[in-house]
Amino acid sequence: MQAQTRNRQWPWVAIGLSLAVAFTLSMVSPADSVQGDLVRIMYVHVPAAWLAYLAFFVTFVGSVGYLTTKDLRWDRIAAASAEIGVYFTGLAIALGMIWAKPTWGVWWTWDARLTLTAIMFFVYLGYLALRRTTDDPVIRAGRSSVLGVLGALQIPLVHFSVVWWRTLHQPPSLVRPDGPAIQDPLMLTALIVGVLAFTIVYGSLMVKRIELIKLDDQKAAIEQSIERPVAGEAVTVPDLGASS
Repeated sequence: MQAQTRNRQWPWVAIGLSLAVAFTLSMVSPADSVQGDLVRIMYVHVPAAWLAYLAFFVTFVGSVGYLTTKDLRWDRIAAASAEIGVYFTGLAIALGMIWAKPTWGVWWTWDARLTLTAIMFFVYLGYLALRRTTDDPVIRAGRSSVLGVLGALQIPLVHFSVVWWRTLHQPPSLVRPDGPAIQDPLMLTALIVGVLAFTIVYGSLMVKRIELIKLDDQKAAIEQSIERPVAGEAVTVPDLGASS
């Protein structure tokens, strides 16, 4: 029982420790020479955007896995990852708007990166809504897997939009042919640690969410079982003849 308890608790411990380390480094890193302390939004905005890519790619893998094997375990992975991805995509958009106001002078502009990210956000909201259109796990998995595969086509469009089109959004800061754009070692370390910390958060949340989805599926299977007790079957018709 203690081992099971530790297994249930370790994801929360991992999340707490990783975020604590990332937060500490983001606070001790120097302010930007132009943006000042506003640049600290980067330490959450960039990792959140990275998790959006990672989560939706895993949804793609899970969707392909289900379509190939018809194993519902792949569908649970796809569903859990999509839920987490939607949350972090929304977080990246919200933080980007907060960052844009003092930098660009507007909360929102129809920039290619911003527009495509918003479209991706709503596509995966639609993915989650599609999963709620039926209680049949097989039908649900089949429908959502098709959308999970098609939705992944947006990931390279969103990522390379700042390279393919002229946009207000800055180019990639870490993955560049000529090396990272950030020159300060402490700022670069803080950003990389932030990305790693958020990746740990993603993995930990995946463990818990897949566990919950599996329990939901087991509950639904029991409720749909023919052998389950029927409500009111213990109630009997009174024998009126006995009283006469």
